[in-house]
Amino acid sequence: MLDRPSPQHPALRGLVRDLATLDQTLYAAVTVTETPTLDSALRRLSAAADHSKISFTVAGLLALFPGRPRRAAALGVAAIGVASATANLVGKRLVRRPRPHRAEDSPFPGRHVPMPESASFPSGHTASAVAFAAAVGPAWPAATVPLGLLACAVGYSRVHTGVHYPGDVVAGAVLGTGAAAVVLAATARLER
Repeated sequence: MLDRPSPQHPALRGLVRDLATLDQTLYAAVTVTETPTLDSALRRLSAAADHSKISFTVAGLLALFPGRPRRAAALGVAAIGVASATANLVGKRLVRRPRPHRAEDSPFPGRHVPMPESASFPSGHTASAVAFAAAVGPAWPAATVPLGLLACAVGYSRVHTGVHYPGDVVAGAVLGTGAAAVVLAATARLER
């Protein structure tokens, strides 16, 4: 049997502590960086991504066209379902990481969106946006770059608006990629 480091292993504890410090430091750097032009745009983007509204709108537009675009829309919507359920019903309940603290005297309160009541880890917005992009891309390659950039922007907007740590966004992106892979693999298996 392989020797696995236990949670009590000093190197593992140190790694977890260092990653948490890095995560909080990156979050703090974003919160004190003045970006007035981005603040409004990222606040609107973050709000528009609530409940995957952007992805569902894109899926609706794609579904208007038969063939590859319609198939891409269906795959993207299925991937959102898997990612959202996994992030919100499993990830947030298992990890229960508190949301970032936003000081009352924040230097840029105009960039904030309302603080969700759910746990912080993982970012459900990011998981869903990445899942949609990663599922649509293989089915309709023309959408790969625009949807990938949009998913990255949604993820960053969640840090910029003060509701997630960068690590939450990274975890959401990994989860979204996995959700898309599951949907694509299941679809390929059913189509055999």
